[in-house]
Amino acid sequence: MGVLQRFERRLESLVQGAFTRTFQYEVQPVEIAAAIQREIDNNAQIVSRDRSLVPNDFVVELGTADYDRMAAYTGTLTTQLVELAREHADLQHYAFTGPVGVTFERHEDVGTGDFRIRSSVRAGVDRGGSYDPSATAEQQAAAYLIINGTQHPVVAPGIVLGRGSECDIRIDDPGVSRRHLEIRVYQQGAQVQLVAVDLESTNGSIIDGARVPQAQVSDGSRIELGSTVVDVRRHGAGR
Repeated sequence: MGVLQRFERRLESLVQGAFTRTFQYEVQPVEIAAAIQREIDNNAQIVSRDRSLVPNDFVVELGTADYDRMAAYTGTLTTQLVELAREHADLQHYAFTGPVGVTFERHEDVGTGDFRIRSSVRAGVDRGGSYDPSATAEQQAAAYLIINGTQHPVVAPGIVLGRGSECDIRIDDPGVSRRHLEIRVYQQGAQVQLVAVDLESTNGSIIDGARVPQAQVSDGSRIELGSTVVDVRRHGAGR
């Protein structure tokens, strides 16, 4: 039994025919599943002899009528589409750089019965074992880095970002070097200055639109490492 057939069987057992009744003449879940498979195949990038990276973040754009009809089932459908993407990747020996995600969006320019798929590679991000700032340090952080929806405090004297396990913030992106970039904190009295320094990375760092070896950053600055975007905020969420 193929991946798509298993997907249909799981949906049927979970919703007991509700999808068939709801979408008899509209977008079919199996069509979305097949489109995600194609999106994965069409965007596979060979990075080594035995490793191909594929998108792991998918957005399904639906017309208003289809989006509203599907609203009651998006939780179940999302779970099954994520499972389908993982199964397909395993069979094809593809690799994801981070967790697989599927979301649905309403788009007025999409007609009933039609849909579009957007995909992107979102690197997995976590903190190194030695980087464990206290709650007080997090509250008093000089700034915060927002990376793929996760927030990380920048504490003095600074933090290192890269793919290696020794980094404070680990980013599983093939375009990121093992030690790629350091955010250094300089404090003079009440004044705090942040400087982003490229650590002689292979692909370089783009800081506020310019590929430079180092630059001062502030609230709203954007840093690009490989395919990963790092946003700088002087105040964290909820502050």
